Amino acid sequence: MSAEAFTALWAEIESIGRADGGGYLRYALTEPELVLRDWFRNQADRRDMPVTEDGNGNLFAWWGDPWGRNAVLTGSHFDSVPHGGGYDGPLGIVSAFLAVDQLRAAGHRPGRPIAIVAFVEEEGGRFGVPCLGSRLMTGAIEPAAAARLTDRDGVTFAEALGTEPAGRLPELQSRIGGLVELHIEQGRALDVPVGVASAIWPHGRWRFDFTGRGDHAGTTRMSDRNDPMLTFAYTVLAANKEARLAGAHATVARAEITPNATNAIPSLVRAWLDARAADTPTLETLVEAVIKRAEDRAGRDGTGVSVTPESVSAEVAFDTSFAQGIAKWLGGAPILPTGAGHDAGVLSALLPAAMLFVRNPTGVSHSPAEHAEDADCAAGVEALAAVLKELS
Repeated sequence: MSAEAFTALWAEIESIGRADGGGYLRYALTEPELVLRDWFRNQADRRDMPVTEDGNGNLFAWWGDPWGRNAVLTGSHFDSVPHGGGYDGPLGIVSAFLAVDQLRAAGHRPGRPIAIVAFVEEEGGRFGVPCLGSRLMTGAIEPAAAARLTDRDGVTFAEALGTEPAGRLPELQSRIGGLVELHIEQGRALDVPVGVASAIWPHGRWRFDFTGRGDHAGTTRMSDRNDPMLTFAYTVLAANKEARLAGAHATVARAEITPNATNAIPSLVRAWLDARAADTPTLETLVEAVIKRAEDRAGRDGTGVSVTPESVSAEVAFDTSFAQGIAKWLGGAPILPTGAGHDAGVLSALLPAAMLFVRNPTGVSHSPAEHAEDADCAAGVEALAAVLKELS
């Protein structure tokens, strides 16, 4: 696979959803992502690959019998975080189509169906639950609960989808024999073009509701205030400290303030904690410590705090023999863990699953600075084709 071939196909989607302020705005089931889904269907048509849907918003392009037994699944997602990079997700879908092209050009005839998948709402940037499409497909979330999820404009997932989600795919484990997801590496651990995932850190999102008494910023004495913003600010600093002490990660990057007026003491601050750690006990200890610090501070500030876990993903250890086999097929590719969540991690609870990582020279992701060289992306296509050939 030449770098030029990758460059040509990548150019077809590179401008879709690009934001004026930098990065991309490709929220699930909004116009830019819908354009990309149409592009997916067109790519499948060009290759005589029939496209099916599973009733949850996930798209599948088939080389072989649609929903034939023991299929090999590959692909990723189109949606982005706000102003995120262009490679996170779409790289896996573009690479999958190119890998099929390469296998066909080499005369490969798969003994089992190969399906390219575009999962819906992987980032959780619109409806708040990451990997929503794969969670629905595997039964990890109830369809009724997913249907009720709303975006910031009050649109429900069911409304955006145009129907109630179908939920778990019938006979999932007999229909799909395994998944290989190619993804840009989202850190600085990879110093060669392609690597193999060993594990995904346990991680989750917790909503903190800090409540207080709204009042006038100019007439309320400092000693008379019950200001939830103070409790919120202390909690952000506490999360940073506790994460550093634990060797874990904690981020508070989203907050909503009521009434959000310059001259008013807020009555409510709603914020989201993203926490991750190398193992479940460390993650649980971290979150408990942050909650305890928030509650203690709320007692001193005369405010209230409640915590709601919105999504929590357990540690994923990909099948060691599977990962080692893939690394061997690729001539000894390095095996490394990641702190980022992926659809492959959700499916790994039920199916053999693996991930390939393509080098990210900046080490930056979820940002406009995210990048991969075309030559490394072409190497990723070569690697994915080799793995699909072995599995099919």
